[in-house]
Amino acid sequence: GVAPSNSIESQRLDPPERRHKHLQSQMLAPKAQDTDATEILNALLREYDKKLRPDIGALSCPILIMNNHNDAYLHHCGSNEYQIDIIFAQTWTDSRLSYNGTMKRLTLNSNMVGLIWLPDTIFRNSKNADSHWITTPNQLLRIWNDGKILYTLRLTINAECQLQLHNFPMDEHSCPLIFSSCEYNVVFSVGPEVPSMKQVLFLEYRISSVSGDYYVLMTVYFDLSRRMGYFTIQTYIPCILTVVLSWVSFWIKKDATPARTALGITTVLTMTTLSSVARTSLPRVSYITAMDLFVTVCFLFVFAALMEYAALNYYSNPPFSFQNYSALDARPPHAVIALNNSLYWQDFEDACVYDCLDGKDCRSFFCCFEECRGGGWRKGRVHLDLLDLDAYSRVFFPTSFLLFNIVYWVGYLYL
Repeated sequence: GVAPSNSIESQRLDPPERRHKHLQSQMLAPKAQDTDATEILNALLREYDKKLRPDIGALSCPILIMNNHNDAYLHHCGSNEYQIDIIFAQTWTDSRLSYNGTMKRLTLNSNMVGLIWLPDTIFRNSKNADSHWITTPNQLLRIWNDGKILYTLRLTINAECQLQLHNFPMDEHSCPLIFSSCEYNVVFSVGPEVPSMKQVLFLEYRISSVSGDYYVLMTVYFDLSRRMGYFTIQTYIPCILTVVLSWVSFWIKKDATPARTALGITTVLTMTTLSSVARTSLPRVSYITAMDLFVTVCFLFVFAALMEYAALNYYSNPPFSFQNYSALDARPPHAVIALNNSLYWQDFEDACVYDCLDGKDCRSFFCCFEECRGGGWRKGRVHLDLLDLDAYSRVFFPTSFLLFNIVYWVGYLYL
């Protein structure tokens, strides 16, 4: 019998078995390349001294490229700092690591990083910086056959940035990231890719370079505009709804004291809670921000609605009365009251009566008697009936709050 050929054997195998056999052939193939890579690395490191920088005897300096990839994120903005998570990539040429071989590029892990010379790049305006080591060191090293090296490292940097937060959360900033070499006069350049940010809207970035005899400073400015979605949902909308809720008391009868008092106190406490929650997201600054102004004005509107009912309740039940008739009532009963009635003089002050009868205004802003309301001395003056205070408030509070919002949003967003 003749043994079956490989093609016949492959046809007899099921599709999963054929895929498994093909995968094994692919895994066994690169063994020759592994041997080549090992020999290349051993040859490169045999006489390599990582304490010396590339081309140490030459006059020229190595060129490093800091490249901000699209996975750079701004996590936090404080009063004088910002936190950025960035993939810091540096590229330089080390002629000592050039080699001849079938592999044009070697991709290595972090174990190789400590065996070659690395640039001593520092961030001059950083307060602290951390590299990531979970689950393995977040480092990448690539070596090309012409000696070109790419080294990437994931960093979280807290950098200084003097933020002016008067317009918070509608503020815009230009935050710098300053870096240079610690010991060498190294030339820096920045790659073309731009970062994307969280919590802020990235506008653009600008590059500035300062050179001296023994140093080169490279500064990247991130022009940022804060995103307002979070603050709108968590602060602005709840504050507006709480203010509108406080106006419900103007449509409740003034005799329903428990209902109106409970509603007023509840809205005041709600605004107090919202104010405390809003301040947790506010940076600690000594001046008033835009959010501070909005929350404070909303609190004043809610507090004024509660005080409105307190005033209405007080003037609806004044301490002086005559036969269950309020002296300030705009609609007194049409009863003839004798001026020599002793009870009449006990309920009203003599001075107020004489001033009114003499054609003069009462000592208070509101008239004491119905007879004085239509006098000529009252013409040209605005007459307010305190018992209709709810009717006035139904117009005044919504109108004034609407005007405040127009001025607030137009002023901070467009001016």
